[in-house]
Amino acid sequence: MQDGRIPIYQVIQDFIKNQIQTGVWSPGDKIFTEKELMEKFEVSRITVSNALTGLTKEGWLNRIQGKGSYVHDMALSLRSTAQSGPSIGMITPAEQEESRRNVIGLILPNISDFFSMRMNKGISKALKQSGYNFVLMLSENSKEREAAAIRELLYMGASGLIIFPVDAETYNEEILRLKLERFPLVIIDRYLTGIETHFIGSDGVEASRLAVNHLYELGHRDIAICSDVPLSTTTIEQRLSGYMKALKELGEMINPAMMLTDFYVDYEREELDEQHPLFRYVKNGLATAYITLNGTMALHLFRIVRHLGLEVPKDISIVTFDNLSPSREFNFFTYIDQHEETVGRLAAEQLLGLLDDTGKMNQQENKYRKLLIEPHLVSSVSTAGCPVRTKP
Repeated sequence: MQDGRIPIYQVIQDFIKNQIQTGVWSPGDKIFTEKELMEKFEVSRITVSNALTGLTKEGWLNRIQGKGSYVHDMALSLRSTAQSGPSIGMITPAEQEESRRNVIGLILPNISDFFSMRMNKGISKALKQSGYNFVLMLSENSKEREAAAIRELLYMGASGLIIFPVDAETYNEEILRLKLERFPLVIIDRYLTGIETHFIGSDGVEASRLAVNHLYELGHRDIAICSDVPLSTTTIEQRLSGYMKALKELGEMINPAMMLTDFYVDYEREELDEQHPLFRYVKNGLATAYITLNGTMALHLFRIVRHLGLEVPKDISIVTFDNLSPSREFNFFTYIDQHEETVGRLAAEQLLGLLDDTGKMNQQENKYRKLLIEPHLVSSVSTAGCPVRTKP
């Protein structure tokens, strides 16, 4: 590496290889667990997992889901070869270093929904024939984990990074450092206000306009918009701006009480909190339609509506961002299609364009480009005409 340090994942790999080469562990033996390796080297699970994955690919280990890692039978030949020197078919240190340089890293908050899966799919497709190895790391929407993932990918010798930033009020200093050092980097979904970087995402202003106009055409006038993501997040700013812009264009007054953003939802909680502001808002019938700024919020809102003995869309209509199902055919919610697979593909193509044949920053690419993809509304059964209300 440039600073002369050995990546920690490689230290772990060298330790395991040494245990095998010296006969401490034999073929079929179970090695230390991930937790034991984490404690021994004082590193994260991501680092340990990367080390074990690399050894599995090289043929040193077998990893069995739910049981652990075992020394592979092939390790005998690897051990003898390592002691006598490289031979035909073996990966030399120079080849390993070249392999590490041919890495492009992707950092996502999570990959638990179809939105992230489709974005990941688009990136994978674009990189398939590029000659680069593709490494995915998850930040779990934590700034600390995001920073650790960036550092780990740099230790691996990554040539470039694609980052979906976490929801946070301030930027990650590691991202700022990449920007200052002009490291090949593309930001997706939410850009960094006041900091120029290559960016690709969906047009949030237009997306909210589509949602408001759809509900307005169905006769809804009390349209609420809700999100539990920090307001400082640029995607939320855009979507709120589009919401207000659409109402102004329709000649409607903007009611701040319809903008439900200053709250937190514990999605792991099994029972609904009947004292939660969103629950009380729905219970009091203050809106006939809701726009949720993420799919998880849409599902939570649906639970509240059903708990209150109401029906979607008979009593309340819901439009959400992100398609919650694997295809349009099985989708219940009317949603904003942000074309995440296209965003992923274009981000990967953009990053490849920033790199020259040696994996270095292409000096001709000195202008930052911001690309907004036009979203589309896909209507489904969660929206219908506004119910007739009787005056109290």
